[in-house]
Amino acid sequence: MKNFLILIVTVLIQINFAQVVSYKIGDEISRLDKVSSLSPISNTIIDIITIGDTIWLGTSRGVSLSTDRGETWTNFYGRVDFGTDNVSAIGYNNGTFWCATAISQEVTGGQKLPAGTGLKYTTNLGITWNSVPQPIDGQNDNQIQYGINILPALPVTVTVQNLCYDIAFTGNTIWIATFAGGLRRSTDNGQTWQRVVLPPDNKNSISPTDTLDFCLAPVGGSFCSVGNLNHRVFSVIAINDSTLLVGTANGINKTTKANDPNPSWVKFNHQNQTNPISGNFITALGYNSVSNSIWASSWKAEDQDEFYGVSFSSDGGLNWQTTLADERPHNFAFKFAQPIVLTDNGAFRSTDNGQTWILPNAIVDNQTGAQLRTNIFYSAAVTGNYIFLGSDDGLARLKENIGSVWQGEWKVYLSSSSLESSDDTYCYPNPFSPRQELLKIRYSTKGVFENVTIRIYDFSFNYVATVIQNAPRLTDIEGAPDFWDGRDDNGNYVPNGVYFYRIEIGNSDSVFGKILVLQ
Repeated sequence: MKNFLILIVTVLIQINFAQVVSYKIGDEISRLDKVSSLSPISNTIIDIITIGDTIWLGTSRGVSLSTDRGETWTNFYGRVDFGTDNVSAIGYNNGTFWCATAISQEVTGGQKLPAGTGLKYTTNLGITWNSVPQPIDGQNDNQIQYGINILPALPVTVTVQNLCYDIAFTGNTIWIATFAGGLRRSTDNGQTWQRVVLPPDNKNSISPTDTLDFCLAPVGGSFCSVGNLNHRVFSVIAINDSTLLVGTANGINKTTKANDPNPSWVKFNHQNQTNPISGNFITALGYNSVSNSIWASSWKAEDQDEFYGVSFSSDGGLNWQTTLADERPHNFAFKFAQPIVLTDNGAFRSTDNGQTWILPNAIVDNQTGAQLRTNIFYSAAVTGNYIFLGSDDGLARLKENIGSVWQGEWKVYLSSSSLESSDDTYCYPNPFSPRQELLKIRYSTKGVFENVTIRIYDFSFNYVATVIQNAPRLTDIEGAPDFWDGRDDNGNYVPNGVYFYRIEIGNSDSVFGKILVLQ
């Protein structure tokens, strides 16, 4: 498990929670000068929102938008009004699209940690963007009123580990889960933010009429002697305009009075219920409006009895069932009553309310033959009979056959820089580490079907391996790549060194490229 670090005020404290998504920064070639494209801006798709034919993607390198169900994309990255920060969360409310951004920032000792850089929103499909600074506190913001109580509150004065992981809306209120900054809300489009008080670890509920004595703080220190896991916030969803669910490192918090100045809360976790969630670290939440069920990515936190898995409730959180034990879910989507759970081991889907699960077969583009080769999925969304799956290495769209499960026409999107011409080729990542990744080889068949053969040779031009042989392909200068796993024909990884690849495309002259293998 990775260590998850938090820097608040001037104190660096280590806690044992895994980062939800590890972005692969720099795994695609820069496309700052390209706005309109046949593919999204990045291959790391952290979240997806669908509104009819409109698809919004939050990626490791900006936002991508399609208004034609994925046929074409407009990419927002590198623009003056958008910048080059990573996207950590996205949300949509009444015609307004929101995204939160973050960077990797070096701190004391040379370590790099994520830092929030604020939020952006657009009301006109990205024609213009409005920026909101990352919410931080002043040094003197050390108290907060909750009902009849004045509680001490640790001021979060830095942006390191204070980044937004999730966004939700109730009416005109925007709610953000900011980990170190806790749960915050704004009623004026992010111009001002209010910290929201959640129960401490030792209480299962709070109400503004209670007499309370605790400190609002995610960690203990000189200001607050005791920190609270329940004040480390990772996820938030709205079921309706008055019901909100908040996932923390200590469970799930629920209010049915989200519009109150000081909402009352009840907390569900592994220790305080007869039929509890599997683990207290809630990395994602989902709500199925067809089955009226709550779904939680419930990772193991501190208790040895906890375990990784999916927890779901059909009675508003009073009782939970668990499924997919030992899986580490990242997100949820729903096709009617069927849940889709995105994990490190695939996109699981159930047709019987979590009793059994079905994975897709090989995800291969029906037209180009491009294949999604990863098992790590971060996001999904459904619109009509279309299902979009976002992974750590590309986007897939399934036009699903009516009445079937994972059957239909697949389209695979793999982001990379366009070829300079139809006679060009390149490969990436280069240098290439076979035990960690796949080499992607880009070329063009000039927009027509051709039989393609790709072979690998060493520096002395001795034959090493055949990647594909007489495989039908249809690509243009933005088309999908083919893959080499770094093995020779005997299945052994090749040693470090310089290699060449040769591409034979129909009756055209062969094209060549160079690979540097570096373990």
